[in-house]
Amino acid sequence: MNHLTAIFKEQRDWILIAIAVIFYSVGTFGILDESNRNWFLGLSPFNLILSFCILAAASHPLKKGLFVVLIFSFLVGLIVEWFGVHTGLLFGEYYYGNNLGIKIYAVPIVIGLNWGLLVVCTGSIANRFNMGIIPTVIFGAALMTGLDYLIEPVAIKSDFWHWKNEEIPLYNFVCWFLVALPLQWLNFKWNKAATNKVYDALFIILVLFFTILNLN
Repeated sequence: MNHLTAIFKEQRDWILIAIAVIFYSVGTFGILDESNRNWFLGLSPFNLILSFCILAAASHPLKKGLFVVLIFSFLVGLIVEWFGVHTGLLFGEYYYGNNLGIKIYAVPIVIGLNWGLLVVCTGSIANRFNMGIIPTVIFGAALMTGLDYLIEPVAIKSDFWHWKNEEIPLYNFVCWFLVALPLQWLNFKWNKAATNKVYDALFIILVLFFTILNLN
């Protein structure tokens, strides 16, 4: 039975990775096509929700530690973004556009999902190196910040969010790293920074997706 379970999990994981590759590939070509760009950008919240669902499906059965990490990251993500948008004291002076869907107090709900997704995926990559808790937490936070560096220029062009004078402040990346650190620590302590090839694949797909869009 354990052997059959392992085979099913292996097949399930590759199917989930294939779904992610297909959707992000279609999304990439759709956004690069000027005639369809706005329509595909409008689907961005769906793509984030799909990515989160893929992560959740790959985690079945969902362990308590991972559940805590995802919920906490979701709430912290929304809170820090709300604080940032309304005060400018975190990340800098920015506001959200219209292509990330429904907002609560000027912050798109899917941003919370994005924080949870990135914490778990980068934690999986970082933990592959078996460096111990402190280096793993720092490396995971650095991976999150590096991905944000790739996302920022695309976000501005895609009406995800906008900075004052359309200039991305260095302070944003400092804050990203500092917020990511305790979330990565929580991921390590509660979820053991669980490694999973679907998590790894999602991170790699996101890196490729935003790298390609940055080249356009």
